[in-house]
Amino acid sequence: MRKVVLLTGKLCDDVDSSEWRQYRFNLRQLKKRYRKAQKIKHSTSKDEEKRSARCEEVHQAYRDYLLNAEQLVKKSQQTVKHWGCLENGQLVEQIHHYIQHAERQIEQIDRRVLKGEAIPHAEKVFSIFEEHTEWVSKGKAGVPVELGIRVSVLEDQYQFILHHRVMWQETDDKVAVPMIEAGKQRYPSIAQCSFDKGYYSKSNIRELNQLLDNVILPKKGKRTKEEKAWEESELFGQARRQHSAVEACINNLEIRGLDRCLSYGRDGFERHVALSVIATNLHRIGLLLQRKERARLKRAKQRPARLAA
Repeated sequence: MRKVVLLTGKLCDDVDSSEWRQYRFNLRQLKKRYRKAQKIKHSTSKDEEKRSARCEEVHQAYRDYLLNAEQLVKKSQQTVKHWGCLENGQLVEQIHHYIQHAERQIEQIDRRVLKGEAIPHAEKVFSIFEEHTEWVSKGKAGVPVELGIRVSVLEDQYQFILHHRVMWQETDDKVAVPMIEAGKQRYPSIAQCSFDKGYYSKSNIRELNQLLDNVILPKKGKRTKEEKAWEESELFGQARRQHSAVEACINNLEIRGLDRCLSYGRDGFERHVALSVIATNLHRIGLLLQRKERARLKRAKQRPARLAA
């Protein structure tokens, strides 16, 4: 609604119309109703009458908020229809875009708050500016969920990233095999790989065993005797101990751009991820060259000085 009101006000300014001269005031009034609906809480009293009365107050606050939003949307549509022209086509297109989001959100708030419905996850939009943003359930203490896009990386024993995949509407178990197939196309010598438990599925184990000599993938749930013996073997345990190094890789990627993507759109996100991977690999090369140079200087310092002739 903020974008709808501001852009419609800008449109009227461009065409010298006074129709939306109070658009900043209208926006403040809408925000007041929004804050009231946001702060009001349902009663926890044991008295049924008090709970019912507060429930009605909550619903009335939302009705006032939605009614104000609907009036502004309708007025904006009339303004755009009257003043929209080729000279400001891009601005009009933006207004239509945000009006669609506003109408969807008004309809979902009405269903969720006033009608008590549960909104299906597939209908939810988590960002009106970057519509591809997904709800990522991490299942970790402190940060159980995040808003963003999953990215899977394949790292070798020298801490170089060999391959990455942006997971558009994909979960970990759907990308395990494609990641290894793409990695082996570039690096056929890949013989072993360690995965997080989230990559596990029976089909993944079966297909990965055909691609790799050793598949280090912990099973979810109860294990058979053979699976338990394999996961307790020295090879499996050693690989799992080395697996924690991937956390350093993730941290390096975040430091070099992936903590917050500043590019726009799906193409921009994929480009941003690729550049972060390149930056991480270049940084790794720089560290190895520095170590090599320090070792050379150390050897030169320890070498006995030659006597001058």
